[in-house]
Amino acid sequence: MKKDTRYVGFDVDSEKIAVAVAEPDGEVRSLGEIPNQEESVRRLMKKLGPASRLRVCYEAGPHGYGLYWLLSKLGVHCDVVAPTLVPVKPGDRVKTNRRDALKLARSYRSGDLTPVWVPDAEHEALRDLVRAREVAKKDQLRARHRLGKFLLRRGLRAAAGMKSWTKNHLLWVKTLRFEQPAQEATYLDYLHEVEHAAERVARLERAIDQAIETLPADMKAVIAGLQALRGIKQVSAATLVAEVGPLSRFPRPKQLMGYSGMVSSEDSTGSSVRRGAITKTGNAHLRRIVGEAAWAYQYRPAMSPEMKKRQEGLSEEVKEIAWKAQSRLCTRYRRLVAKGKLRQKVTVAIGRELLGFIWAIGTQIEKEQPNGKLGRRAA
Repeated sequence: MKKDTRYVGFDVDSEKIAVAVAEPDGEVRSLGEIPNQEESVRRLMKKLGPASRLRVCYEAGPHGYGLYWLLSKLGVHCDVVAPTLVPVKPGDRVKTNRRDALKLARSYRSGDLTPVWVPDAEHEALRDLVRAREVAKKDQLRARHRLGKFLLRRGLRAAAGMKSWTKNHLLWVKTLRFEQPAQEATYLDYLHEVEHAAERVARLERAIDQAIETLPADMKAVIAGLQALRGIKQVSAATLVAEVGPLSRFPRPKQLMGYSGMVSSEDSTGSSVRRGAITKTGNAHLRRIVGEAAWAYQYRPAMSPEMKKRQEGLSEEVKEIAWKAQSRLCTRYRRLVAKGKLRQKVTVAIGRELLGFIWAIGTQIEKEQPNGKLGRRAA
């Protein structure tokens, strides 16, 4: 920490930015508010002094990273910090923009804030798209539940052995008719929502496929490599890359596990060590996709024709890691189930370990890239 550095805290909302500065002499003071506009930020930075003496932080949130990129363009060092990890005093019940800016400036100077990774334009665009698809999948599930519950109330059930929402199941649903006009209208509306949701998901998945084709070669290589793992196809691999960014930014796989929030909480004192449920203080989108992939490891290791095709063109090192993941995680899954562990907890444990293999494949492919391009992205 340089003795002449000024630490600036921004509390950002859609209209204004509350500003506070922690001076080199120890004073922390509020500078009031400025409009949340580019020109106002430029004037403020000029007023605060040389860019080399300034360090600015603000909390990650719905306003994105435009302010970060603006400050970077001005030559000012900026950190976007995790809001859930900002220190809060016990009993502090007063929250205002001014107080939040002062707290950020003070905590920033003392080194108590945790910066988040700021995605570049390609990662941010892909992240927006995969999250839109995630929302569409949730809406599809709700639409199916509404129609399914409506049919259940009418005592209508598909034939035994017919899986829900397969092609045959949907064909059966479309054959139904109701005597009451009101019920027929309700049924048709629910059916329309189910079909519309399916079309929306398919449209977004096609958009993801097209977006991947336009990505830089290094990102495409990691997406292709992650598909060597069981349970991870193209959309899942794209989600992992969009949410995590360059995997080499994590020196060890345990840090990636912590980033996902899939590590156990702990309440220890003295010689007593107590571990609880997972912290969930991490990227929920990453946690969801890994949890879904973990279910695939309940089955014995195998190489399906589809998986062989996904592994075409990958290095032997990547293929070896993927096979090791199958062998180890299947054995561990079955061992935990045999011990009587709940399947949901087993899946979390497998997902956490799967992140280690994701890290291993991602970093291996990043090493294989010419000129270490992904390494520079992570810096």
